Amino acid sequence: MTSLSEILAVQPDGTKHVVLSEGTDPRVAEAAVQAAQAGMAQITCIGPQDQVQSALKAAGDSGNVAVVDPANAPRLNDYAQAYAAKRAKKGMTPEKALVELSEPSFFAAAMVANGDADGTIGGAVYATPDIIRAALKVIGTAPDTSLLSSFFFIVFDGRDDLPSNVNIFSDSGLVIDPDTSEMAEIAIASAGSMKGLTGIDPKIAMLSFSTKGSAAHPNVSKVEQATALVRERRPDLDVDGELQFDAAMVPAVGAQKAPGSDVAGQANTFIFPNLDAGNIGYKIAQRFGGAKAIGPILQGLAKPANDLSRGCSADDIVDMISVTLAQIDAQQARG
Repeated sequence: MTSLSEILAVQPDGTKHVVLSEGTDPRVAEAAVQAAQAGMAQITCIGPQDQVQSALKAAGDSGNVAVVDPANAPRLNDYAQAYAAKRAKKGMTPEKALVELSEPSFFAAAMVANGDADGTIGGAVYATPDIIRAALKVIGTAPDTSLLSSFFFIVFDGRDDLPSNVNIFSDSGLVIDPDTSEMAEIAIASAGSMKGLTGIDPKIAMLSFSTKGSAAHPNVSKVEQATALVRERRPDLDVDGELQFDAAMVPAVGAQKAPGSDVAGQANTFIFPNLDAGNIGYKIAQRFGGAKAIGPILQGLAKPANDLSRGCSADDIVDMISVTLAQIDAQQARG
């Protein structure tokens, strides 16, 4: 299977700092040890000191992984003051902030928000809404971004019949039913993720059950209008829609159903009309198609924070560390 080092436009140098908010989980501890020993990044695990150290020892740690317990962290009060000031208009006080930031996912996000770490990852134990809530409240969205969305890397190995072995499926994990404007924003963000993280030029297919007017329905109109919005907002991007999935990825079908399209039959960035389609689609690609599915990867935050599936393995977490490092590099390159 194609490795992430071959996909991502980044070479980990060990200088960046990634915080794992669920340090007591054996999978997280194992991933932390692997990443630290490989020199991928500075790794910190969050949680009760004794429990995290026990998990790390069982995973073979030799002192390469740092441990921070929010209950006695020297920076907790500083984080609480900053968090209370940021959310004062929403009724946040230093006292309330101390309670929230005592939760590992919130504390990890605070480390990132305050510049003590470059990115954070959670979700092996906590549900997605908990991870998203911490990231949004503590880190916040990037400037000029109103929508947090997600994507999966869908990676195939040696599939010469495909336009690209590296693909993005979005949104497959977060936004349930995007409207026209939100679908356009997801497409633009996903294009940035493809180019920024892999160096691959995105070819964006706005997906539907119709291709170029083969069906008439309000759901089709939404995709047509979203495509027009992407072209209006980012005329530099290669985007087309509405396209059925086969028209987007199979050259012969694309040529038949959408002749003259620069995207049909060549797409590598697939934008689904809703979460039903996106979530089902990535799982079919993974389970029936044999693809490696990496995600959900969050896009639209001011600083990198990512979610994990609660069914993840240690290798999945190491993959997400690599993605987070690539996001850090891409963000630093943008300034």
